[in-house]
Amino acid sequence: MFILAITPGVGFGASKWRAVLRSGVDGFLIREKGMEARALLDAARWCRDEAPGIELWVGGRLDVALAAGCGLHAPEAHPEVPEGLVPVSRPLHEEAQLDSRRGARQLLIAPAFTTPGKGAPWGAARLCRFLEAAPAGPRLLALGGVTAENAAELRHPRLDGVALIRAIWEAPDPRGAVSRLKSAASG
Repeated sequence: MFILAITPGVGFGASKWRAVLRSGVDGFLIREKGMEARALLDAARWCRDEAPGIELWVGGRLDVALAAGCGLHAPEAHPEVPEGLVPVSRPLHEEAQLDSRRGARQLLIAPAFTTPGKGAPWGAARLCRFLEAAPAGPRLLALGGVTAENAAELRHPRLDGVALIRAIWEAPDPRGAVSRLKSAASG
């Protein structure tokens, strides 16, 4: 199971970021809308130095993704990115968006479960129906409200993993949170 940690949007904090980078996650998405380009690039370079084996993504800033040599998570309103320029991650809020996002390397299906401030959740049944029909292609990750307690509901061979915000950033022990999630998801 691939686990992507997404920063919570509260700025850079070396000790907390280091703990999450070393928790057993496979990928790290810097989603810090309030950071200026230079600070975002510095944070991406810091992540590369701290955890060179972790797949790195930057939210919404193609210039920073190019300069840092990492992937770009392109939110809903982001302009199209020329194919092959950088790896692209996109959100997937509705099944109908799949066709227009097939060129992405990664899709974040959200919200999987009830999440404060987000729309109606997909829920496990709808997500599994979608996954049954989903062709091979981009990595599919469930995002939103995923915890060790409900991860087993999402088991499906076409689901590649999960993306976490609160479940990892609010955990007193990020490594333990990742370990519990992997155990729960693998059954």
